[in-house]
Amino acid sequence: MEAIAKLKHLKGSPRKARLVIDLIRGQNVSHALSILKFTDKRAALPIAKCLNSAIANATYLAEQQNIAIDPDDLWVNLCYVDMGPTKNRRRMRPAPQGRAYREQRHYCHITIQVTSEDKPKTEKQLLAEASKKVKPLGKKLAAKAAGVEPKKAKAEKPAAEPVVEEVVEATPVVDSVEETVVETAAETVEAVEATEADAAVESVDVDAAETPAEESEDAEKKD
Repeated sequence: MEAIAKLKHLKGSPRKARLVIDLIRGQNVSHALSILKFTDKRAALPIAKCLNSAIANATYLAEQQNIAIDPDDLWVNLCYVDMGPTKNRRRMRPAPQGRAYREQRHYCHITIQVTSEDKPKTEKQLLAEASKKVKPLGKKLAAKAAGVEPKKAKAEKPAAEPVVEEVVEATPVVDSVEETVVETAAETVEAVEATEADAAVESVDVDAAETPAEESEDAEKKD
């Protein structure tokens, strides 16, 4: 069941009236009336009267067609504001240097349509229902069952290769140093011993060479 109510030649700018009419679009009737009640705008009261008129038109049409409807099940299907004429609403405003500016104050027309039909479900609601029915199939199959194309997943980055740290075994530096010191000490000892032996051999040879010369000299002295 659908019903329309129109309010014409409402004093006020259509731009200001659209700020209020946008608050009730797609809302339930009771919720829309509560929003208009607590909205601090001049156009809220006339729009609430137009909405009440649309509700009354819907109940009247339902009675005429012998259809039972609950006014609380109605919701705002369409609502918009059109610009009206500016006839007999032109004003003059004072301006600098004795001049005058003319301003045009507009009328506006309000149209509200209410309906008792079921609201069209959003994509989120369709996905939620499909996921409840088909839980093990996953999100992609649930989206296909609901007739909604699933969003493409972002390309996964390749996993970084694990960094293998090479462990270098520490060489025993102290032991090698001690071994080299011992080797050098042994070599020096051997060299000293060899030089001492050579010196002893040379001294023996010299003594042996000097003894016959001394004996000859002693013999000559005796003669």
